[in-house]
Amino acid sequence: MEALRHPAVAGRFYPRDREALLDDLRSYLSPAGAPSPAFGCLAPHAGYIYSGTVAGAVYANIDVPGRCLVLCPNHTGRGRPLAIMSTGTWETPLGQVHVDSSLADTLKQEFPLLSEDADAHRAEHAIEVQLPFLQQRRPHLTFVPIALGTGHFELLEKLGEVVGEVLKAQDEPVLIVASSDMNHYESDRVTRVKDHKAIERILALDARGLFDVVTQEDVGMCGFGPAIVMLTAAKRLGARSAELIKYATSGDVSGDHEVVVGYAGVVVR
Repeated sequence: MEALRHPAVAGRFYPRDREALLDDLRSYLSPAGAPSPAFGCLAPHAGYIYSGTVAGAVYANIDVPGRCLVLCPNHTGRGRPLAIMSTGTWETPLGQVHVDSSLADTLKQEFPLLSEDADAHRAEHAIEVQLPFLQQRRPHLTFVPIALGTGHFELLEKLGEVVGEVLKAQDEPVLIVASSDMNHYESDRVTRVKDHKAIERILALDARGLFDVVTQEDVGMCGFGPAIVMLTAAKRLGARSAELIKYATSGDVSGDHEVVVGYAGVVVR
């Protein structure tokens, strides 16, 4: 039997009740606008009360395909540094999402440093919180989860190159989702300055520049690794532009502007 991953943060990061979750998703995804295809996106992964409007703005802007690759940082420290799941099913209050075994197997074959590792994903929230948005936009989709516990640029860049080549060979489009929050636990003023330096590099599709800004300017962007992979792969796929769809900080909701987390929503086409 395939493994079933139960929700780790339902009832904390987002509602456990199906109808309450649907109500929240509809509010975050409204107005829908005119969604169009994209190669990739950057979406936040905090509790929906803080980052749901930013994530919703991203997904409302994208015509989500039936297959997705979702990359996240490894917050728990469990498992291998390049952890993929190629079998199994993830459960959310909206139902089950199956892992795309064919795509995952191809990625492992082309990039052998990817390790089969469910343990790295078991308690990690950063992919889980993306799934209800994806399910609402594209019921019955399949996906490949990858958790990244490394910050080595050359390794991330190489993974991005391989992802780009693998997806280019697919018969159907695959959306690359980089799950990341931005700067953590500084003032709203400092966070906005730091974040927009990083966002400037993302909008320029400059993976190396993003890495340099994050490391040299001490930007607390937890998912810079997933963003580097996404940007590198998207450029391989022919991406020409990126758009900042929405930016916010936790202070916009909490009213506390002394210690905040930043959230950026970007779509790459």
